[in-house]
Amino acid sequence: MAEGVTVTAEQLAVLAEAIFTAKGMAREHARTVAEVLVWADLRGAPSHGVQRIPRYIEIIEADEMNLRPQMTIAKELRGAVLIDADRAPGQVSMSFAAAEAARKAKESGIGLALVRRTTHTAALGFYTRLAALQGMAALAGSASWPNMIYHGARDAGVATNPLSIAVPRGRGESMILDMATGVVALGKIVHAARSGKAIPEGWALDKDGQPTTDPKSAAFPLPLGGPKGSGLALMIECIASLITQNPLIAETLEGTAEGKKHRQNAFLIAIDIAAFGALDLFASSLERTIADLKALPRQDGIAEILMPGERGEREAVRRRRDGMAIPAATWAEIGRVAARFGVAMP
Repeated sequence: MAEGVTVTAEQLAVLAEAIFTAKGMAREHARTVAEVLVWADLRGAPSHGVQRIPRYIEIIEADEMNLRPQMTIAKELRGAVLIDADRAPGQVSMSFAAAEAARKAKESGIGLALVRRTTHTAALGFYTRLAALQGMAALAGSASWPNMIYHGARDAGVATNPLSIAVPRGRGESMILDMATGVVALGKIVHAARSGKAIPEGWALDKDGQPTTDPKSAAFPLPLGGPKGSGLALMIECIASLITQNPLIAETLEGTAEGKKHRQNAFLIAIDIAAFGALDLFASSLERTIADLKALPRQDGIAEILMPGERGEREAVRRRRDGMAIPAATWAEIGRVAARFGVAMP
């Protein structure tokens, strides 16, 4: 029964919030975490959805995610802030970062929020979208410990550090690019294993550095575009981790005590479009560009030319209408966590 159960987005959000609240997370924070996880599931990205709940509980119990963080602005400049997240849930720290970057952009035209000492940031597109809904163009990246092959190596050297860019489309919509620097995010391999499905060739290597299509044997995702993906991942580490003076790659590769902990860093840049020109002209120019791209001659077998995030938006509409299928293994694992805290499953 690979498909498990079908539930609504509302049921998933209530369940996730209840589990984290029962564990001791502030209700407002639990609601934010749940919202971001379900947003990813809705858009067809289960790698960053509710399958993360059991892992988050593990991180909390290892004292690596802080249930009651005291986030602070460690440094503030004219157009930038450095946020010390105090090991906050990534969804909480990144939502704060999006708000701070937008605040700085409204003051200076462009705003940067650097985030150090956070935890799993989840779907970056959620936060760039927050800025885009305020009339901003936004770019974000997050850095993690090594879990992906560095091009030419047989062991993990960098992370599948994600990158997201979003721009407003008007009418409360946005166009969102959200991608990993790997051929695939590690969470997608985990999801394939739980769904009982093979992974495509070229996705990952096993622990011996050999190609595999078995998700249960896959140890290291491969970088997108070989040296391009691993190089981009490394540069995100330079911006998110080295500037914030919280290195991740070196600590992990050298086997230090800090390198064995769950830690992430991130950045988000917001650009106030109205500071440089009319926002409505930007929106009309974007729609013109999209229309021209969609009108291009299509390759054989291609039914439609899609824009960044378009597939996810349509998937979210469908899943809100029809519900979301959660793999049996994932649902059972969440059920065991819920039972521990006395939370009823839908």
